[in-house]
Amino acid sequence: MFDWLLQLDFTTRALMAGLGIAILAGPLGSLMIWRRMAYFGDTLAHSTLLGISLALLLHLNIYIGLVSISLIVASLLAALNKQKWLASDAILGILSHTTLAIGLVAATAIQGVRVDLLSYLYGDILAVDLEDIAYIGMVILIVAAVLWRLWRWLLSATIHSDLAQVEGVPVNVASWAFIILLALVFAVAIKLVGVLLITALLIIPASAARRYARTPEVMIAIASLIGCIAVMLGFWASLSWDWPTGPAIVVAAACIFAISLLISRLQQA
Repeated sequence: MFDWLLQLDFTTRALMAGLGIAILAGPLGSLMIWRRMAYFGDTLAHSTLLGISLALLLHLNIYIGLVSISLIVASLLAALNKQKWLASDAILGILSHTTLAIGLVAATAIQGVRVDLLSYLYGDILAVDLEDIAYIGMVILIVAAVLWRLWRWLLSATIHSDLAQVEGVPVNVASWAFIILLALVFAVAIKLVGVLLITALLIIPASAARRYARTPEVMIAIASLIGCIAVMLGFWASLSWDWPTGPAIVVAAACIFAISLLISRLQQA
């Protein structure tokens, strides 16, 4: 049934994976922008390197380590954000750089395994294989199903959490569902654009789409489209000028954002 996947070359597989993540980046990136969680995303992204190191150390599947650590750190962040003795941005900064540092130290200390740190820090989308595509496909289905079921809850809790709670919306359930979805997406996207750039792939397309959307659903659609265009432009630049593909995708997204900002300014003039 899936024999056709085996016949695809590495560039086609990589492009499929990139477009899949770009589609996911639309709704989740938009929710991150609305909830002002960009720094939260950075912290979650940095922690994934620790997940990779632990998976290699314990001889586990990479994705098991990624998802496990992502969920643990996301839960820890959600719990610590409720305390009052330290500002939330300070907590995010401490966890972000601590988990990244521990992950780097653990990666270099693993005996008998050569870890290519650059491929995890900046991504190596051209090394995507059929297993990666399968995991990305599963995450797309999970995210789509959860968003379809909980979209109104997520939107209400994002716009005004107190009012949503009064109206009977389970705000905590919506918040935890969003955190879990973020952890899953970060886990499968790390191989594409890397630990240091994954948050940019989520928030830049959403930020560019925000100026041209009248409804949340339209913003999500535009953000996903911009993400897909950025992936294709990044691939083209990578193949044409031998740029690293992950950073090239983020540069393409940043250029689209700059163009959208310029157009907006010209329209206001």
